[in-house]
Amino acid sequence: MFLYPLLFISALVGCRAEENVRQPTEDVMVVEGHPTTLTCLFDTTSPSPYLFWYKLANDKPIFMLRRDTFSPGETTTEFKDRFDAHLNVTGKSVPLTIQRLQLSDSAVYYCALRPTVTKVYSGPLQKL
Repeated sequence: MFLYPLLFISALVGCRAEENVRQPTEDVMVVEGHPTTLTCLFDTTSPSPYLFWYKLANDKPIFMLRRDTFSPGETTTEFKDRFDAHLNVTGKSVPLTIQRLQLSDSAVYYCALRPTVTKVYSGPLQKL
């Protein structure tokens, strides 16, 4: 008998009031080494939406990837190997698929119709 570590994955939602993003499955229990897909459904008046996926680490969102109708999108280097999402404008969904789950993948993941992370500049501040 084999016992596999289970990963706990949770989901949050991010969008503006006139738009709607839903992640119907809040908590997912999955087996390490297997793939899983997290669902993200959206409503927007935009004919060409941009969808973003984030991972929360230490209560801070980490940008993972962006999908839109104009380009192949963008994926942060650390997530390119095992994380992917495909924007389905007709079905109004952008599911996130994680391949070969690792214990370090246990986190809260959320999708958004707007960027929720801005650049953070670190370094000395100078008075003018």
